Amino acid sequence: MTWENASPSPATDRGIRIALIFALAAERLSVYYEHDQWLKEGQGASLAADWLARSKRRLPLDERRQLSALSEQLARQIADTLSREAALHTAHEMMEALDPNYESEIGRALMVECERLLDGAVAEQAAKGS
Repeated sequence: MTWENASPSPATDRGIRIALIFALAAERLSVYYEHDQWLKEGQGASLAADWLARSKRRLPLDERRQLSALSEQLARQIADTLSREAALHTAHEMMEALDPNYESEIGRALMVECERLLDGAVAEQAAKGS
């Protein structure tokens, strides 16, 4: 799967995908705690397209849907395993961590989890293709 870039960027394709999972999970948690409902996969894919467009990048719909599903998996895992107060704090930290100048231990730990989710999905796809 390749990117269609309008201009080259120092960010890697893999890094952008990991960051996208993180950003979508943060948004999902925020919406869940603000409106008591989860975003649908298609809504996540649309948010992904908007986020990518800001950096003049694109991904095919099927890949955006896959990243959206991974972000939902992470967001629900956070909501299911933490108390409401802790999950709200985590969602807030994640939203703050979207600013590259914001240092967050929680953000770094969850970015590693996003990387693990992406690697697992890539390995699963490779196994299906073999």
